[in-house]
Amino acid sequence: MKRTLKAACITAAILAASACATGPATAQNFDTSNKSLREVYEYLHANPELSFQERNSSRILAAEMKKLGFAVTENVGDAWVKERAMKNYGKVEDGVGGYGVVAVMENGEGPTVMIRADMDGLPVVEETGRAYASTKRDVTWDGVEGGVMHACGHDIHMTAWLGTARNLVARKNDWSGTLVMILQPAEELGLGAMSMLESGLFEDFPRPDYNIALHDNAALPAGQIAWAPGFVMANVDSVDITVKGRGGHGAYPHDTIDPVVIAARIVGSLQTLVSRELNPQEPGVVTVGAINAGTKHNIIPNEVTMMLTVRSYADETREKLLSGIERIAKAEAMVAGLDGDMLPIVTRSDQYTPASYNDPELTARLRTVLEGVVGAENMVAATPTMGGEDFARYGREEPRIPSMMFWLGAVPQDVFDASRQPGGKPLPSLHSSEFYPDPDPTIETGVAAMTASAIDLLQAGG
Repeated sequence: MKRTLKAACITAAILAASACATGPATAQNFDTSNKSLREVYEYLHANPELSFQERNSSRILAAEMKKLGFAVTENVGDAWVKERAMKNYGKVEDGVGGYGVVAVMENGEGPTVMIRADMDGLPVVEETGRAYASTKRDVTWDGVEGGVMHACGHDIHMTAWLGTARNLVARKNDWSGTLVMILQPAEELGLGAMSMLESGLFEDFPRPDYNIALHDNAALPAGQIAWAPGFVMANVDSVDITVKGRGGHGAYPHDTIDPVVIAARIVGSLQTLVSRELNPQEPGVVTVGAINAGTKHNIIPNEVTMMLTVRSYADETREKLLSGIERIAKAEAMVAGLDGDMLPIVTRSDQYTPASYNDPELTARLRTVLEGVVGAENMVAATPTMGGEDFARYGREEPRIPSMMFWLGAVPQDVFDASRQPGGKPLPSLHSSEFYPDPDPTIETGVAAMTASAIDLLQAGG
């Protein structure tokens, strides 16, 4: 997969990365190797870092991996970001980096298994009231200063990843093969997996036979695990539409071609892509998230800008939706009498996240393993969502690699139970300022589940 990113894609990465130089200082002497997993978790939670700014998180975790005996390479993806920064801007800002980590341990003959965790936090002001709540502030990839929080649970992911590494080193007699453990930056931008892959992840390091990962779940109690085969998360595309027109006085619309009216027609017609052009059993979403135009009540503007998110599972469905958006936008403009260079400009963002697909055979195998960890009564069949996760990229590298992500219940049991009572408070979702996991049982379950999965796969017979 070798793709050239356009300036719009790189802008987000550079804004995020350049903020590293001006962000708040973090403790440089924290050593995870003499800390419990709970202590590591609380430190990571209190010290979140935005996408492409995960310098401290990657550094402290890489340091322990070296002590555990892994061959560790840091800043995998850094050159990828710098190269494109230079290409698009003619300079490299201080602090620009892709802080990916690859830790490899060879332990005899056998398969190669990759375990991935993501590191970046979100631009959210924490409102959980936890004693270790984040008070960090920094500048987002959009250039906005504000709070930073691990509102998606990547602190859980990193902690469980570290606990799994500790377990697998302690149990080297129980497995045989090659273990590749990676820490990925910038999942929230959808660029982190791409930065590591295009920097040579599968060329410079052992190519996996299996990829596995976990993600915390804000709707399940801690101690439960959710699983599903096949498509589990969606293709995520962003589309921008510039609708042109001929502006003028709002009192004389007959002297104009109103782009606001054209945009309104486009919004209505776009809904038929899913309702009338897709098989009713094929999932798809086309959402117009923003429409911007005009400056005054009585002025018809010259153009309207629209921002869309598009979700799908199958690649064929994705292409049908994306091509349909362009067709409808241009057709509605032609209905209004526009043609040539006055037709809408439809742009697909390069920040595309492919659909996540859990290999059915691998999922069935690991489901049995996970049942042995938490018991069948704590295994939940997951409902696929239209959210996105760039872990999917690792499995789509040709020849395709069997991959699986499972979900880790994270909600305190009492909070979960209360939410199910009449009039109970709804559970905060991932990305909410109020989301917090129950650390100990969530981490313990994650470590046990990932350790058992890796040991099952890391056998000489595959």
